Formats: sequence, C-alpha cells, structure tokens
Amino acid sequence: MAAPTMKERQVCWGARDDYWQCLDENAGDSSRCQQLRRSFESSCPQQWIKYFDKRRDYLKFKEKFEAGQVQPSESTANS
Repeated sequence: MAAPTMKERQVCWGARDDYWQCLDENAGDSSRCQQLRRSFESSCPQQWIKYFDKRRDYLKFKEKFEAGQVQPSESTANS
C-alpha cells in the first residue's frame, strides 16, 4: 500500500473533522451522521479509521475525566 499523498491526507482529515463535528453537535448520535461516516470511511485508509475512532474515544473519556464526570474504578482507587 502506498502512502497517501498530501491531498489525500487533507481530504481524509477534513472528512474526519466533519464527522466528529456532526457527532459533537448531535450528542454522539451516530445515526444522524451516517452520510459523513461513509464519507470518512471512503476517504481514509482503514488503519487510520481504526486509529481515529480509538483516538476520539480516548479524547472524550479524557474530557469527562478532567471535568470530574468519571470516577476511577474501585480497584484502581485502591492501588
């Protein structure tokens, strides 16, 4: 597999940003963002999609944790 060109990377990142913005505007309701998800998937390599999905989950968790909305589990708190 050849590395994406700069233009292909920019298209991918733009599709990702549009999809993430839709999720943010719709409180994470992915059913309202299906068209943008398809665009994201068709614009990016599969490995990148997996990475970006995990990255978003991590960033959302971190945001909640820093806001005090997530408490450590009991086993973590006891360590």
